[in-house]
Amino acid sequence: MLREPGRDCHGRRWRTLLLLLLCSTVLAACSMSPGAYMGSPETVSQSLQEDGAPPGALKAITPELVRSYASVDTTMVRTQVEHLFGRAEPYRVGPGDILNIVVWNHPELALTPAGSATTAIVTGVNELGNGYNVAPDGTIQFPFTGQVHVAGLSEAQIRERLAQRLSGYVNSPQITVRVQAYRSGRIYVDGEVRNPGVLPITDIPMTLPEAINRAGGLTTDADRSTVTLTRNGTTTHIDLPKLTRSQIDPSNILLKNGDLLRVGSRLDSKVYLMGDVYLPTAHVMHDGNVTLAQALGEAGGVNPQSGNPHQVYVIRRGENGEPELFHLDAGRPGAYVLAADFPLKPRDIVFVDPAPVVRWNRVISNLLPSYDAVYTTRVMTR
Repeated sequence: MLREPGRDCHGRRWRTLLLLLLCSTVLAACSMSPGAYMGSPETVSQSLQEDGAPPGALKAITPELVRSYASVDTTMVRTQVEHLFGRAEPYRVGPGDILNIVVWNHPELALTPAGSATTAIVTGVNELGNGYNVAPDGTIQFPFTGQVHVAGLSEAQIRERLAQRLSGYVNSPQITVRVQAYRSGRIYVDGEVRNPGVLPITDIPMTLPEAINRAGGLTTDADRSTVTLTRNGTTTHIDLPKLTRSQIDPSNILLKNGDLLRVGSRLDSKVYLMGDVYLPTAHVMHDGNVTLAQALGEAGGVNPQSGNPHQVYVIRRGENGEPELFHLDAGRPGAYVLAADFPLKPRDIVFVDPAPVVRWNRVISNLLPSYDAVYTTRVMTR
C-alpha cells in the first residue's frame, strides 16, 4: 500500500514542529524543573535579597569561617553563667525545718518520743526526738526561753543564742543543735534525669553537678549541651561541654530555693539531611556536637549518580528569625577538611542540589508522556 506523499510530508512537518516545541519548552522549563533545588550561589544570594534577607545571608564555608567557629570566647561563656555562681556557706535554717536540740544532762528540756524517756534520763542525751518545728515566722518554742527566732541562722549560731537565753536557768548549758529534717528549701529537677522531682536543699551545697547526681544522674538520651536553669522567671542556657572547654568549673553554679533545673533530650537536637544525598535522614546530635562532614557521612554522602557536590548548602534559622545560609563547594580539593571542622546547630538543614543533567532528565521524563500521547492521537486520527 502506497502512502500519499502529501500526508507523509505533512506528518514529518508535524513531528518536527512538535519536537521543536518540546525543546523550547524544556529549555524554558529548566528553571521550573520538578523537585527541590537551590541553584548556584549567585542565584541563592539574589533570591535571599529579593526576600528581604540582610546582605551576607549566604556565606561561603572558608578556612576563615571555620576558624571563627573553632575559637571559643571564654569571656562570653563565663558572662552567660556568671550570675549563677555562688560560694558555699553553712546551711541557714528556714521555716518548715525541724531542729533536734539537746541540752546535755537536762533531759527535762528534751522532746522525748514515747518509750525513750528512760534512755534520756540515764544517758543525759536525748535521741532523735520529735524535734522543734520552725514556724512560718521563723521561730521555735523552747522551754524557759519561750519564742526564739532561728530563721536565717546556722546551727552554731542557734546553739549560741539558746545558750545565752538558758544561762539564767541552767549553769553553763551545753547544747547540741542539728537539723533533723530539711524542708525549707527545695529545687525542682526535670527532663532527662533518672529520678526527676523535688530535691531538698541540705547542708551539702546544692551545686549543679550535685543536683544532677541527687536526681540519679543523666539518662542515655540526655543532652549535656541543653541544660536550662530557671530562676525568678529568667531562664539561663547552660552548655556543660562548652563550660568544660572554657575551663569553667560547673560546680561554681550554686542552686537556690525555687530553682527549676531541666536537662534537655538529644532527640530534640537533630540536623536534617535532604536533597540528593544517598540516604536522606534526620541525624541526632551528641551533646549538641556534629560537624557537616559527620552529618553527610550519616547520610551516605552526596549521591554520586544525582547529587551536585559543588552546591552543598546549610540552612539555619538566625538569631532574629532571618534565614542564614552557608555554601560549601565539595567538588574542590580540601573541601571535606573544612566540612570536618564546620559545626552544625540543632535544626540545621543540609541540602545537596541535584546535578544539572538530573534536572534535565526530570523535565524530559515529565514531558515525554505528553509527547507520546499527542503523537499517538495524531496517528490515530489519520
